[in-house]
Amino acid sequence: QVQLVESGGGLVQPGGSLRLSCAASGSMFSFNVMGWYRQAPGKERELVARIASNGGPNYADFAKGRFTISRANAKNTVYLQMNSLKPEDTAVYYCNIVQAGRPYWGQGTQVTVSS
Repeated sequence: QVQLVESGGGLVQPGGSLRLSCAASGSMFSFNVMGWYRQAPGKERELVARIASNGGPNYADFAKGRFTISRANAKNTVYLQMNSLKPEDTAVYYCNIVQAGRPYWGQGTQVTVSS
């Protein structure tokens, strides 16, 4: 089992920035893929960005140039730096880890972009 604890969500004005963090604990494998997804009201959950423990990041088109995903393997933690936020970025952001083909999810953290 793997547990994921997210932090860093909140209310921000358009053009502002937020940094999300997600710490994983439990039965961790040396290789895994950690990422962030989001779900806005009435919409399906979608990938924001993901990064493998030994590889480079992948971003959704809407995240390219504005969001940066990074990870600290020694801390089993993944981060999402979000800049130039837009109202359409408002959603619940979920941390995700996949190892040995099994996905685990965090509880989600609300990000609201509004003036």
